[in-house]
Amino acid sequence: MKLYCLSGHPTLPCNVLKFKSTTIMLDCGLDTTSVLNFLPLPLVHSPRLSKLPGWISKDGTINLEKELKDCAGRVFVDSQPEFCLPERELLDLSTIDVILISNYHCMMALPYITEHTGFTGTVYATEPTLQIGRLLMEEVVNFMERVPKAQSATCWKNKEIQRMLPGPLKDAVDVWTWKRCYSMQEVNSALSKVQLVGYSQKVELFGAVQVSPLSSGYSLGSSNWIIQSHHEKVSYVSGSSLLTTHPQPMDQSSLKNSDVLILTGLTQMPTANPDGMLGEFCSNLAMTIRAGGNVLVPCYSSGVIYDLLECLYQFIESASLGTTPFYFISPVANSSLEFSQIFAEWLCHNKQTKVYLPEPPFPHAELIQTNKLKHYPSIHGDFSSEFRQPCVVFTGHPSLRFGDVVHFMELWGKSSLNTIIFTEPDFSYLDALAPYQPLAMKCVYCPIDTRLNFHQVSKLLKEVQPLHVVCPEQYTQPPLTQSHRSDLMLELQPPPMPYRRCSVLNLPFRRRYERVYILPELANSLVPSEIKPGVSVATVSAVVHSKDNKHTLQSVPKPPPVAPSKKRKRVMDEPPVVLAPKPLLSGAVPLEAFLATLQKHGITEVKVEETADGHILHLQAEDTLIQLEEDGTHIVCDNNEPLRTTLRDLVLRFLQKL
Repeated sequence: MKLYCLSGHPTLPCNVLKFKSTTIMLDCGLDTTSVLNFLPLPLVHSPRLSKLPGWISKDGTINLEKELKDCAGRVFVDSQPEFCLPERELLDLSTIDVILISNYHCMMALPYITEHTGFTGTVYATEPTLQIGRLLMEEVVNFMERVPKAQSATCWKNKEIQRMLPGPLKDAVDVWTWKRCYSMQEVNSALSKVQLVGYSQKVELFGAVQVSPLSSGYSLGSSNWIIQSHHEKVSYVSGSSLLTTHPQPMDQSSLKNSDVLILTGLTQMPTANPDGMLGEFCSNLAMTIRAGGNVLVPCYSSGVIYDLLECLYQFIESASLGTTPFYFISPVANSSLEFSQIFAEWLCHNKQTKVYLPEPPFPHAELIQTNKLKHYPSIHGDFSSEFRQPCVVFTGHPSLRFGDVVHFMELWGKSSLNTIIFTEPDFSYLDALAPYQPLAMKCVYCPIDTRLNFHQVSKLLKEVQPLHVVCPEQYTQPPLTQSHRSDLMLELQPPPMPYRRCSVLNLPFRRRYERVYILPELANSLVPSEIKPGVSVATVSAVVHSKDNKHTLQSVPKPPPVAPSKKRKRVMDEPPVVLAPKPLLSGAVPLEAFLATLQKHGITEVKVEETADGHILHLQAEDTLIQLEEDGTHIVCDNNEPLRTTLRDLVLRFLQKL
């Protein structure tokens, strides 16, 4: 069993498991942190960005004025933002049989895998994962396509040149593999390969293994996966949460008795409590609005935004913000808000019960009805005529490199009355803000990450007790900024097996058993004989028939009757002779009783020597050795066939024939 790691980002994983003649990809996350190296894509012409000076090395030997721009002391690439893809050279991706998706954030690289590698397999995901994943992909494609860049920067990616660049460009990983965003056509083609599954549904892969998704409690439709054969079990735990939020709670009991547990997607903010962050989010928002400023929340169009709107719903009245407009701007805003209301069976119990009342499970439906929350596909059109300040705007993208958020940064950045509140933990907020410096608007960092923290995961692993744990290298040591915090890492016995991008692990477990079926007519012909009370054994002669990884014992075919022929037959044409199997022997030869029997037959001079496995009997007068061992008996007798036969018959007296 082998595990190939194709992504170095622990919360955006992409691993490949080779198990029992199947090749299974576990998630295909897209590392979007690479976009922080690029300049933002403004929706309207930005004089500030267009006047930025180009970058030339200090000694003047490297001139990349057209590709790199100097902005507030940092160097950025002036080109369409590009993404860091999962590693594609480590193994042949066309050999992948299936891709298992754990949540909609971990499928953003799917079009790169399914459309450009010769992939012919199937992708398995739950319905909310597919539908919301489609929305997130559609949103990114829309953001990129509506602000096309004429030029594409490639010279800076040259290894020799990259070495000379200032950080963080100098340290960027595998830049020559970075790719521009896919098209909507590629998204549709990739998603057409997805087959929908429900929690605990068992899916057979070529008869070799069975895969099954379990609720992971992190987002709508998010799953952990069980991959098992008849005798082995592998659990894949990615992006899970034990907090009581809107998704169905995590299924922990099904993870028990795993031989290997692959663990990834833990919280990126182990020191930030999500409840505390929500409280801070609300109080900062209220303070800004009361002072007459606007609040900008860069966020994804699904996930934490549902919890933020629910929290604000309860908070608005008590903080007397009833007249403040809330705007949600995204090409997929409408679909996202509606999808969250119709996936009732994927929600937690108390949200499910509302559906039968009937009431909308999420309170944002009421915010929309009372006109407190308005949603728009973009800032053009209706929004620009209905927009009034002070207000709260939820929009993407959290990286601040593309989407409507870029416009609001340019619009509101110069006033200290306004506040930007970061809630998504995927990007460093300082790096996200870098191309907008100097910035007057206030900045608040309230990362809300509901995924498992180290304390929760240690408790979970104690309960489910897997034999081996495999996890990203980052989880086996404390964070660089807090090297004294040994509580921010996984401490297990035995220690977990770490992996990093491009590593290949041989997982430490051998397959020892295989299930074989026996046909009824063959089973009928077996004659069991009791070898000790309660234990019966029967010998079987059969042909093993293997198809689709299922093995069946069938009766040995009888040779067809040969018609008499006058022609002389060649030896080759004769049917093979099937000999009757020799009986199997069981039992042990007791030393004292055997010596007494030898004496009765006139063999008296016997020297007994004890060995590690049994005894050696030396018959001195006959110059013969008898080795009595646990798993066999050997008679060494030179040129005395009658004696050898006699001794063999004496040994057989003590053994049982099957």
